[in-house]
Amino acid sequence: MSEWLVLAIAMAAACAVVLTATLFSQHRRESRAVPDDDHDETPDVLEYMTMMVGVVYAIVLGLAIAGVWEARSTAQDDVRREAQSLYEITQRAEVFPPDVQEKLREDIDAYVSYVVDKEWPRMTAGDELSDRGNQLLDTVRTDIAQRAPSDELEAQAYQPMLDQVSIADDARNAREQNAGATLPGVVWFGLIIGALVTVGLIFTMHIGRSPRELLLAGLFSALIAFLLFLVWDFDAPFGRSGSDSADAFRQLFSAAK
Repeated sequence: MSEWLVLAIAMAAACAVVLTATLFSQHRRESRAVPDDDHDETPDVLEYMTMMVGVVYAIVLGLAIAGVWEARSTAQDDVRREAQSLYEITQRAEVFPPDVQEKLREDIDAYVSYVVDKEWPRMTAGDELSDRGNQLLDTVRTDIAQRAPSDELEAQAYQPMLDQVSIADDARNAREQNAGATLPGVVWFGLIIGALVTVGLIFTMHIGRSPRELLLAGLFSALIAFLLFLVWDFDAPFGRSGSDSADAFRQLFSAAK
C-alpha cells in the first residue's frame, strides 16, 4: 500500500471520527432537550488543563519526530559511507594491472548488486540479512590482501584500500543494526494514547455549535494524524517499501541501476 494512501486514509478517518462524534453528541443533547451551555461556563481550570495537555503532547510528538529523523539521517550516512568506500577502492585500484582492476570491479559490482537487489527488500520488510553479503565483501578483501604490491605505487595504495574495505564492513554492520524500527512499542503506546486524550479533550470545550468549530476540530484531528504518520514513516530508517534509500549505490555504481 502506498504511503500517500496510508496518509490519506489516516487523516480522513481521524476527521470522520471526530466529526461523527461531535455531531452525535450535539444531536443527543438536542433530542434530550438539554440546554447548550455557554462557552463562558467552561471552568477556567478545564481550559488550562486542556492547554497544558496539548502543549505536553506537542513536545513529546516533536521529540519523537526529531528522534526518528535523526535515526534516518544516521542510517543514510552509513549507506553513503559504505558506497563511497567501495567506490574509493575502484579508484585506487587504477595503479594495479588491468586484470586485477577488472577482478576487483567485478567482485565489487557483485556485492553492490546483491545489496541493492536482494538485501534492501529484506531490510524494508524487517527481515535479517543473510551471510551472502558478508561473503561477497570478504571476497573483495581477499582480492586485495592476497596480492602483494609489486611497485611503490601499488604499495602506497595497498593499505588504504584495505582500510576502505574495513570502513565498508563497519558501515555494513551499522546498516544492519539500523534496519529495524527506531521507536520501541511503549513509545508508540504513549503517542497513540496521547493523541486520543488530546483529541478527546476537544469535546470538553462544547464544540459543535457552528460549522467553523466543526472545521477546526476536523483540521486539528487531521493534523494529529499527519504528525503520527510522519513518525510512523520515519520510524523505518530505510523506508517502508522500495529501494530509494539505496540511491547512494546507484549514483556510484552502474551495476546497481
